Amino acid sequence: MNVTEDTARQPASATVGPQAPLAAAEVLPVRALLLGERIDTRALEHDGSLGTAPLALDIPGGGLAVLFRYGAIVLFGPPGAAMDDFVKSLMTSVGGAFPVPEQDEARLLIRSDGDQHVDASGNIVLRDRSTERLQLVADILAKSLVLSRYEMRINDLFDRIEPLAATLREKGRAGAAGKVLLRHIGDVLLMQQKMVGRAGTSETPELLWEHPELDRFYMRLADEYELRDRDRALDRKLDIVSNTVETLLGLVQTRSSMRVEWYIVALIVAELLLSLYPLLLRR
Repeated sequence: MNVTEDTARQPASATVGPQAPLAAAEVLPVRALLLGERIDTRALEHDGSLGTAPLALDIPGGGLAVLFRYGAIVLFGPPGAAMDDFVKSLMTSVGGAFPVPEQDEARLLIRSDGDQHVDASGNIVLRDRSTERLQLVADILAKSLVLSRYEMRINDLFDRIEPLAATLREKGRAGAAGKVLLRHIGDVLLMQQKMVGRAGTSETPELLWEHPELDRFYMRLADEYELRDRDRALDRKLDIVSNTVETLLGLVQTRSSMRVEWYIVALIVAELLLSLYPLLLRR
């Protein structure tokens, strides 16, 4: 697999199987892009769509594209002007477009006599280039790219939370205001909503209901890219961040409540003094 960005993810391991020289197989380049927060795939569906779950479209000039509503697109075919023009034409349907799309690259080897696996070089070996198999490969690559993005974001969030925890240990008080902590909680909730609600990184695709014979192939790819392990690791990190921020927020709120109570006590004392002052003057 050729990675062009630091955010891209290599397969965790390689499944070694019978291989033939590359010349004996059809080579199909693959490029996965994360264009933005979401893509309006319904607006792009038409009668000529090759598939709808996920959406698969022919690329004018050659190639195939698989689109996902959580902002990812996977392109099958050699890079070229046709591919670039196709991606540009999609941007009007992309919401929350990223200034620089994140991307990953892979390579498919189509061998009718081979077992479907990931070889020692990171190439994904398929028996044929049917739309269903390409959709499953696209699903894996797209989810891997989304996980890579959230792994970077959660690491950044950890870097921001760590000084607050250190301040609590050293000074015995929270090192941030309530609004800042609430923003961190919002970041965690938003990441969880996008991972579970949109990308469904831990879920199997609907396509397997119609093609159960591809279930084993999909699970093998998911294991190679460690989708479930990475998803669980992110969940644990999000839980840690959430618990830390909620604890700090609780301390801030407690301190604020105590401050309000002291204000109330001070007002009561002031009122008593004002009430006693005329009595003292009469003596």
